[in-house]
Amino acid sequence: MQRVDVASFEQEVLKSDLPVVVDFYADWCGPCKRMEPVLEKVSQAYGGKVKVVKLNSDENQDLSLKYQVRGLPTLILFRGGQEIDRKLGFQSEQDLNKLMTTASA
Repeated sequence: MQRVDVASFEQEVLKSDLPVVVDFYADWCGPCKRMEPVLEKVSQAYGGKVKVVKLNSDENQDLSLKYQVRGLPTLILFRGGQEIDRKLGFQSEQDLNKLMTTASA
């Protein structure tokens, strides 16, 4: 999974031709770590239809504030530069598949 930051966010997320799921996470966050392999698996299944990127909230606090991220992990689905959906907390593989289905619809 690709990592993004303040410098690459606009190009990789807001200007992307594909829908993008941004995983706002932190290195100290237990649920973030537990969700990473599940998110990796689901992102590979939807490769070419949906892009999944990771954004470290601690290192990119301006973006976390801008998108009102109040808990971790937070997944935000962007399409055409606009927020379409948001999920807070650990997401199961089934939950992530639903989000990806929404993204690729």
